[in-house]
Amino acid sequence: MDPRGTGAPIGPRVVVVTRPSELELLIAHHGTKEQARFVLRQRGQELGPVEAAHRALDEAARTVLGALPLSYRRARVGRQDLPRFLFEPADVIVAVGQDGLVANVAKYLDGQPVIAVCPSTPGVLARTGAAAFADQLADVLAARARIEERTMVEARLDDGQVLRSLNEIFVGHRSHQSARYELWSPDAARHERQSSSGVVFASGTGATGWAASIARQSREAPALPQPTEPHLVYLVREAWPSPSTGTSLVAGAVQATQRVALVSEMNEGGVVFGDGMESDRLTLGWGQRVEVGPSTRRLRLAA
Repeated sequence: MDPRGTGAPIGPRVVVVTRPSELELLIAHHGTKEQARFVLRQRGQELGPVEAAHRALDEAARTVLGALPLSYRRARVGRQDLPRFLFEPADVIVAVGQDGLVANVAKYLDGQPVIAVCPSTPGVLARTGAAAFADQLADVLAARARIEERTMVEARLDDGQVLRSLNEIFVGHRSHQSARYELWSPDAARHERQSSSGVVFASGTGATGWAASIARQSREAPALPQPTEPHLVYLVREAWPSPSTGTSLVAGAVQATQRVALVSEMNEGGVVFGDGMESDRLTLGWGQRVEVGPSTRRLRLAA
């Protein structure tokens, strides 16, 4: 009911998530739009396509907000504010942008449905056009929308810190130089000291990106999962054999109930980050243990 005591029912809360457009980022960097235009022209490029993408994003966001009934509660959140925003269990999330924005918001959710609105060309995740948003929202609220449950990756450090990611999690050195650690197999039956360029743990959603590139160069790589399959794969990048390090545990599947344990032998520079967001990382010190596997949380994407 309405907390003001009017007795009127409260509508659902719809949280609209956006990110700055490339035009806004260019203006923030160069000071003005004309200065950004000048710099791009010096590089043989034009600002026109960037302006067009900005207009498409702005129009999509306005269309989404304009489609919300007045009885609905609403919130608009920028990507940069996601770590500080408090989502409610009954929220409906609307990500207006490209696929990367869906991955950005997914790690902060716990079962809330997501409608991914594409401003222009549909992506793998952002497939709903702004014009179709109102119907999609009605279907979600009426529980008649088809929901894809996509597996996420979860890393847990021995000090209690947790990081979740939609596509993949990287464990290694922040500069991508040689990382030293001890790795346990998913069934915990074997372990091996390794020196490598790091380990990537990928979900089915991330299987077409970084993981696919690594798998193409590895004869040991298992079949990569599909987006809604519950398991992950782990792929060791450029493992280096030596008298003290091995290369027998370089790839494999991680089933829904399994975890891959890794103990760092890096005095400094050890990191854990997800979806390429190196700025949002956990630090992995010498002797620290991290366990990585499928998360019990899923991205619930309205398809």
